Amino acid sequence: MASTTSGDFLPSGGRIFTSIPDIFFIPEFVFGGLVWMLVASTDVFLPNPLGWVMFVSVFCFVVTTIWFFIFLCGANQGSIWPSLDVGYHFVAVVFYLSAAVELAYVTLQTGQVVTIFGPFKIYRLNIAAVVMSYVATLLYFLHTIFSAIRWKRS
Repeated sequence: MASTTSGDFLPSGGRIFTSIPDIFFIPEFVFGGLVWMLVASTDVFLPNPLGWVMFVSVFCFVVTTIWFFIFLCGANQGSIWPSLDVGYHFVAVVFYLSAAVELAYVTLQTGQVVTIFGPFKIYRLNIAAVVMSYVATLLYFLHTIFSAIRWKRS
């Protein structure tokens, strides 16, 4: 993998596809989008707190998309961008971790009343969403760690 030099803080253009941590953009899109789709396809009951999970998945998907295009267009060459990169991905980790824990709790609660005939499909969708949300949390965490390392070097 290519690394950044001291004069070039962050990669831009096609170099974001060959540098760590920017290579994590694509899996963050995929797993974040999967969380969004899986939660959106489940039934929502009145006391169900999945609104936070939907907010986090949509917010992180949209901001990561904007962030990706900023990096792709090369508008990230100022000295403040490495710290903004670490800051955004840290916020995304905290948001996704809280959403993943909440989603796991809701899934556990609905799993206790699941029947084989009715909402078993919804229960399986919730389990898949929990797994994808923890994978997205891990990806954002790795991106944060590698961005912090890059920030300290710059």
